[in-house]
Parts: sequence; structure tokens; C-alpha cells
Amino acid sequence: MKPKKFLPNPNEPRIKRAKLPREGEVIGTIDQRLGGNRMSVICLDGKTRNCRVPGRLRRRLWLRPNDVVIVQPWELDDTKGDLLFKYPGNQIEWLKANGYLKTESMEF
Repeated sequence: MKPKKFLPNPNEPRIKRAKLPREGEVIGTIDQRLGGNRMSVICLDGKTRNCRVPGRLRRRLWLRPNDVVIVQPWELDDTKGDLLFKYPGNQIEWLKANGYLKTESMEF
């Protein structure tokens, strides 16, 4: 009797690409929730920004620490920004596989 081969689930969506940040937007990881609709986000450009969730997305986005998001920095103050999009798990794996998201090389 031959072992069965693993076949992917046809009902599970396969990701061919994910939404990428446009001009002026940055990918970041939520570091800490600060209360209300504000949170501290570590962006890939090396800055930590105090970000807020705009009113139109407040009830749609459920955000926790270590979620990957797209941030749009404010024009006047580069230390603040707005959260525009939260990546689901399968798109995070796609971003890591294609080099858009850096993976941590050190783990405890």
C-alpha cells in the first residue's frame, strides 16, 4: 500500500500576491497598544510611530501586538501616522517569502 500524497485544500485561497504599500506608505509591526485607537508601530524604515486608526476603519480592524500593517505617515509630523490595512496570516507568509518583510534571525 502506497502512502497518500498531500493535496492542498481546494477551498483554501492561494495567495498569488498581496497588497503592497504605495508611495509614501510603509509596512510596520504593531509593538504596543496605547489605548483608545492609538498604538505604537515599528516601521521598516527604522522609525517608531504613534499611529491611530481612522474613523472609517475603527470597527473593521481588530488589531493586536505583532500584527503586520500598512502605515501612512503624516505630512507635518513624521513620528505619527494612520493605519490603513492589516495583513492576514497567509499574506504575511507571502511577504516574507518574496523579501518584502524582514524575518527575525534571532529568537530566544
